[in-house]
Amino acid sequence: MLDLNALSAQMLAPKYIGWLVNGLQMTLFVTVITAIVATLLGFLLAAARSSSLRLLAWPATAYIALFRNTPLLVQLLFWYFGFPSLFPEGTMEWLNAVHRIHLFGFIPLTWPSFEFVAAVFGLILYSTAYVSEEIRAGMRGVATTQALAAAALGLTRWQSLRYIVLPQAVRIATPSLLGQYMNILKNTSLTMGVGLVELSYTSRQVEAETFKTFQAFGIATLMYITSIAVMEVVGQYLLRRRARHGH
Repeated sequence: MLDLNALSAQMLAPKYIGWLVNGLQMTLFVTVITAIVATLLGFLLAAARSSSLRLLAWPATAYIALFRNTPLLVQLLFWYFGFPSLFPEGTMEWLNAVHRIHLFGFIPLTWPSFEFVAAVFGLILYSTAYVSEEIRAGMRGVATTQALAAAALGLTRWQSLRYIVLPQAVRIATPSLLGQYMNILKNTSLTMGVGLVELSYTSRQVEAETFKTFQAFGIATLMYITSIAVMEVVGQYLLRRRARHGH
């Protein structure tokens, strides 16, 4: 006979499931913000590195080398612990205090915690280096004759890049970019190191309070797997849809 009481005792209480769901929401929120901003900055960085001007290409190359060749956790710890040491005295106390304003007099807005700011800032800087390289690889996949044809039509280099090269580069780089977005979601787990209450952090909280290690980390693992699977399914659907329409 199945012992329902024993089975119930092994399950997590709804309170702790709620903690994990809240952690997942934070993970997805940080992932979306990082992916959007890193993509926008990645376009600029890829364009700068592909530029014939050394004043643009060299700093872009140095940026990519710096952020790709140092561990993300070290970077996050630097932005959270190291960089603030340069702030004037009292700045950290102000940043960690609760700041709330009312937009239009009735919409409450709260300044995010310093943990959130440092985590997202560090993730964006790190992810931009990888996203820009995927975009640049896409740009290199565009035939040089496309740029030559654009020049023959009187387009400037930047117009050619914006209207001819980048749209094609994005189509070429889309599968690789999807992989980078999945990496961003997985990398959010490292923000636990600077105190961001995301999924990994909340799973540790649940485990510490309930001592149900398998359940806490097992559910968190399933949440990560499901999120990645959904991203992959959506990405594959968009790729197949674009292929069918010939775009």
